[in-house]
Amino acid sequence: MRVHLCLGLVLGVLLSIYGVTGSILVFYPEIEEWLYPKVLVVEQPANTQYRPLAEIFAAGNSVMPATAKHAFAYYPRNREAAFKLRFVVPISATVQEQWLVGVNPYSAEVTGKFLQHRSDEWLPATFIDLMFELHYALLIPSKDISRVVVGLSAALLMISTLTGLIVWWPLTGQWRNALTFKRGAGKVRFNYDLHKTSGFYTLLVMLPVLFSGVYMVLPHHVVPVLELFSPATYRYWFESKPPYPNAPAIGMDQAVAIAVQQYPQGRPHWIYGAPNPAQTYTVCQDGVDAPGSLLQRRCTVIDRYSGVILDRDDPSPPTATAGEILTHWQWPLHSGQAFGITGRILVFVTGLACPVLFVTGLIRWLQKRRSAIRQRLTRLPERTAR
Repeated sequence: MRVHLCLGLVLGVLLSIYGVTGSILVFYPEIEEWLYPKVLVVEQPANTQYRPLAEIFAAGNSVMPATAKHAFAYYPRNREAAFKLRFVVPISATVQEQWLVGVNPYSAEVTGKFLQHRSDEWLPATFIDLMFELHYALLIPSKDISRVVVGLSAALLMISTLTGLIVWWPLTGQWRNALTFKRGAGKVRFNYDLHKTSGFYTLLVMLPVLFSGVYMVLPHHVVPVLELFSPATYRYWFESKPPYPNAPAIGMDQAVAIAVQQYPQGRPHWIYGAPNPAQTYTVCQDGVDAPGSLLQRRCTVIDRYSGVILDRDDPSPPTATAGEILTHWQWPLHSGQAFGITGRILVFVTGLACPVLFVTGLIRWLQKRRSAIRQRLTRLPERTAR
């Protein structure tokens, strides 16, 4: 009881921030298109296919400075969405800007661009990037510090959630009272019922989301622990090796072609660029239907110089280990993508429940605190009389 209370009071504000920002980010592609329709929304001409990737990437490069590095590409999520190309532009030795360029996939024409973030400024330039920075880093400038704060707080919130389940558990067997609101109850009881039911009905979503959050910000600590039980890999650990100094790199479009050869039925979704010499290309595809695997997402890690496949993030049995399957599930679970629109809605609702849990828990604590104070004041005259 006391552990749940202390963790809830201390970390409740952070839980609320993670929850609200997470709910917004569940639908960030739709929100971003609504905010920037001229850049991110296009019309599909009749009987028209996408232009080759090389043309689309070249169009994005044409509106950026020569020093810009193509860091990421978002494949259109539907027929009315533009390609989103993210570029990193060095301004000085210590300052860089992050830009998003929209490209019409049917004509390979640039639809527009906007600044997302500048490294020497505390606040991002767009609403969605602000939500990402709050959710994953709490706007803490140092990435090393923010990762520890976010990861550790998420781990402690998992403990708070589990201890809350222990506190809620109806030892008397009165399950109906534990799972529902009491009819005709006053404000105090309503607040209590709202707290316990919100916690219980979001528990099965809350725990996986919190764990995946710890994994995503502290993978170098989580993966070694997982490897004690089952082999696991983390695709960001792989590096490209140039055959000689200043060796040319293959294009991102070639990396996509290599990935599609591995999973011909898969639809490219995210394309990680390699702006730095040792980085790899990673192409993530959706719609890969494999026997025995619920997830249809696959990611292929490719050497930026040779085009050699370094890793396939593939949870398909029987080749995948339990550790690899577990790590592969983390992002789909965190975002709700694992179960389509149903999963996204569940994560969205769970995120909104976080501030409700904090506020009702705080009110509950204040109510009990005031009651305890009144009881002490009532007993004081009796002790004085004695």
